[in-house]
Amino acid sequence: MSQASPNKRPRTVSESPKDGVTQDGTPNEQPSRGLAHEPLDYPRKRAIIACEICRSRKSRCDGGKPRCKLCVELDARCVYREPGVKLDAGDKLILERLSHLEDMLQAAMTTANMNANIPRVAGQMGTSPAASTSTADDVSTRRISCSVALENNRLNGLGTWDSVNISTIPKKHTTPALNLLQWPLIRDLVSQPLDPQVLVELEMSRPPINLPHYPRPDMANTAVFASSYFDLVNVWYACVNPHAWPNHYREATSVGFIQGADSCLVLLVLALGSAAHSGSISRLPHYGEPRGVDYFASAWKIIPNLAIRNDIPAVQCYILAAAYLFYLVRPLEAWNMITIASTKLQLVLGVPDRVPTPQRELLVRLFWDTLLAESDLLAELELPHSGIVNFEDTVGLPGPFSDIEGEYTSKDELWYFLAEIALRRLLNRVSHLLYVKTPTTAPTSKLARVTAELDFQLSQWYEGLPQPIKFPMTTLSKDSPGQVCLRLRYFACRTIIFRPYVFAVLSDENAVSDPVVRENCRKCLEACLRQIDNVSAHQVGHLPYLWQGALSLVSQTLLVMGATMSPELAALLPPTISVEVIISEVVSELNRLAHLAPSLRLSAEIVREAEARRKIFFSTQRPGA
Repeated sequence: MSQASPNKRPRTVSESPKDGVTQDGTPNEQPSRGLAHEPLDYPRKRAIIACEICRSRKSRCDGGKPRCKLCVELDARCVYREPGVKLDAGDKLILERLSHLEDMLQAAMTTANMNANIPRVAGQMGTSPAASTSTADDVSTRRISCSVALENNRLNGLGTWDSVNISTIPKKHTTPALNLLQWPLIRDLVSQPLDPQVLVELEMSRPPINLPHYPRPDMANTAVFASSYFDLVNVWYACVNPHAWPNHYREATSVGFIQGADSCLVLLVLALGSAAHSGSISRLPHYGEPRGVDYFASAWKIIPNLAIRNDIPAVQCYILAAAYLFYLVRPLEAWNMITIASTKLQLVLGVPDRVPTPQRELLVRLFWDTLLAESDLLAELELPHSGIVNFEDTVGLPGPFSDIEGEYTSKDELWYFLAEIALRRLLNRVSHLLYVKTPTTAPTSKLARVTAELDFQLSQWYEGLPQPIKFPMTTLSKDSPGQVCLRLRYFACRTIIFRPYVFAVLSDENAVSDPVVRENCRKCLEACLRQIDNVSAHQVGHLPYLWQGALSLVSQTLLVMGATMSPELAALLPPTISVEVIISEVVSELNRLAHLAPSLRLSAEIVREAEARRKIFFSTQRPGA
C-alpha cells in the first residue's frame, strides 16, 4: 500500500482536446485573459507568442496570460519564451533532452505510486509463492508498467501534476449503476429516465427504524453469539481484539449493560454475532424482527451518550453500529454512523500523541474501516465526503493486535482486511481515471494504455493474495465467505476497468473493428458474467455487502442486457441459453431482496422492466414479426 506523500501522486492521464479521454478532476474553467491584456509592444507572430505546451503539440496558442486556453484546460504550467530569443538547433536539442529526462523521472514516480500498494499489502498479508520469487517476467512486466506511465506523461505534455490522491473516491463520477440507464440501447430498456440521485431520495424518505423496547436483552446465549462474531464477523471489520473481549464483557456486566462504551460494544458484538449466526437477512421471513435487534436496541440507548466523546472506544461503537445497520440494509443510517465516526477520528488523528499506546493499532483499523465503508457508499450514492481520506497518507496499514500480556495473537486474521484495503484503493483509482466524466465514444491508444495498466495492477493484487484467501476464478461450494466476496469484487473491478469499451461499441458498432476494442469488450463481458453467475452463492457475504452487492448486480446485468442487443457484442457472449439463465436468476434474486430497502425495490423494478423490454426487442427482430 503506497504511503507516498500526495505531491508525488500523478493527477492522472489528462484529457486531450483531440481524443476526449476522461481525466481526474474537472478542468479549471477560469477564462484566459485575451490578447487585449498583453503589452502593446508584445510581438504578435504565432511563432513567438505560442507557449511551450502549444509548441510541443503544434497547436494554435491564444497567448493568454498567465495561462493560455489550452494550458487552462490541461491544468498545465504555461511557459512563454522571452521575446526576441531565438533557439538554434543545439538549444532545441538540449531542451528536448531535458524534457525527456523530466518525463522519465516523473514516470518512475508515477509508476511507483500507482503500484506500490500491491507489494506492500502482500508483504503485510504474508508472502505467497507468486509474490516471493523475482523472475525475468516480473522485471519485464515492471518495465512495461513504467513505459505505460512514461507514454502517458508524454501524451499529457506535462512534467508535473498538482497534488491529488487518485486512490480515493472522486466527488463526481459515473460509476454507479443507474448511470448505465443513459447509455445507448440500455436507455431503451426503461420507460423513463431516472436521475441517479433517486436512490438517495428514496432512502431519505424511508421511515425511521422501529426498535422494540426491551428492559434488558436476554443474555442467555452470549457465549454462542460472541463466538459467532469472532468466527464470522470480525474477519470483515477486524475492529475488536479477541483478547480484550473478556475485559469488555466484565466491565459491561459490572454496570448491568446499561451504560458506558464497554456495554455498548458488548451489545453490538452480540447483535452482529446473532445476525451472523442466523445467516443472510434475505433468507429470513419478511415478518418478525431481525436477528440481534434486541441487543442493538439496547446499544442504541447508550450511543447518544457517546456522541459527545471523542475517543477510540466511542469510534469503535459507531463503526459496529454502522456494521449492524448495513446488515439491516439501512445504507443512509450506516452512512450517518460512519460520518460521526469519521469526525471523531479526524479529531483524534489531529493529536495522535494523545492516543494511548494500547489503542494505537485499534485506531489504525478503525480508520480503514471508516474509509472502506465510506468509499463503498460513495461508489453508489452521491453523498457528502467526510474528509477522512485526507489522513490516508499519514496512517499506516493495520498490524496484528497483541494480547493482554503484549504478545501478538495468531488468532487475529488480517489477510482479508488488508486485501480489501488494496482492492478498494484500486477501485477508487479506476473511478478517478475512467469515470470522472462521461465515457468517451471513441477509444484511443491512450485509453488502451490506462486500462492495461489498471488491469495489470489488478492482476498483481490477485497474484499477491496468500493461499488462505486466494480464490479460484469459478465459484466452488467450499469457498470461504471471504473468498466469495473478494472474487465478486475482483470481477466488479475488472468489469469497470474495461466498461468504457462496451460503451464505445454501443455508441458505434464500427468501433469493434479495432482488435483492441473487441478484445477489451470481451474481457469486460466475461468478468461481468463471472460476477453475476451463480448469484445464490453471494449470500455468504450478505452481512457486510448485501446492499452494495445488489447494486453491483444491477450494473452488470444491465450491461449484459445491452450487449445481447448489439450484434457485435452478442457475438462475444457465451451461448444465448446460458446468458438467459443467468439474467433470469439475477432478476429472481433482486426480487427476493426488494423488500429490504426502497432503493433495492426500485433496482429490482428497473431490472425486471428492462428484461421485459429486452424480450419485446428480440420478438420484434425475428423474421416475419
